[in-house]
Amino acid sequence: MKALIAELEKARLGELLPNEPLSKHTTWKIGGPADLVILPSGKEELIAIVKLLHKHGVAWTNLGRGSNMLVGDKGIRGVVIKPAGGLDYVRFEGTTAIAGASYSFIKLSVMAGRQGLTGLEFASGIPGTVGGAVYMNAGAHGSDVSRIFKYADIVLETGELVRYEEKDMRFGYRHSVLHEMKGLVVEAAFELEEGDRMEIASTLATYKERRLRTQPLQLACAGSVFRNPQGDFAARLIQEAGLKGYTVGGAQVSELHANFIINTGQATAKDVLALMTHIQSTVEERFGVKLVPEVLVEGER
Repeated sequence: MKALIAELEKARLGELLPNEPLSKHTTWKIGGPADLVILPSGKEELIAIVKLLHKHGVAWTNLGRGSNMLVGDKGIRGVVIKPAGGLDYVRFEGTTAIAGASYSFIKLSVMAGRQGLTGLEFASGIPGTVGGAVYMNAGAHGSDVSRIFKYADIVLETGELVRYEEKDMRFGYRHSVLHEMKGLVVEAAFELEEGDRMEIASTLATYKERRLRTQPLQLACAGSVFRNPQGDFAARLIQEAGLKGYTVGGAQVSELHANFIINTGQATAKDVLALMTHIQSTVEERFGVKLVPEVLVEGER
């Protein structure tokens, strides 16, 4: 790692944060230290960093806003790459929205609406980055990324830059080909349609009001913890199992939305995992349904 850091510093590649607590970089505010967090400032720098990591044989993990990730209490070995300001942009070409990996997915929906473009309204309640949304095939309100996806430019683990179209992405429920291979989204394009600005704004406002009313967004959480089973809702099952408010250590099932687990102040990853296991076993015993986690669990526990 010392040789890698020396070479990164010599080449002036990215902002380097050794032994960085990842609790600072996740919305759950949980996670031990990474050996090294690198914040590349743009596409070319990102590519050079990945090539250097490949050369040194150092493992790396991609981190966006950290809104759908639980990092273990012992942190992540190797390097964590967190795309920074140089990839925080959006531009519009006709009905196509093109955004950098670190651009807010919520903000993208707002900016598209201001352009009079419809198709991204579902994104108004997804608190992650564009890169994370593509990785997870994020969705809500009956739509998801796959329905508007045009292409993504992806850096492979060798540092090669490739362009994947919708047919290459193997999209499924909260799944993409990036779950099956090592790669990092640099930029993504979404094909939208012309719409009425007032109608789009009204839909966005409705979704926002519903989100604020039904989700504990003012608290440290990571969005929905479990996938919705076919034809049902994880929140309904958890609530019907009597688990709202159930607590393990500093982790608690939200009283407002049963598919959210909140950090009440001192929660550890161990607390969250124990609570998730209890929820799964209780729901399965009561309803015969095995809940599948939607959040990504990374690092050492």
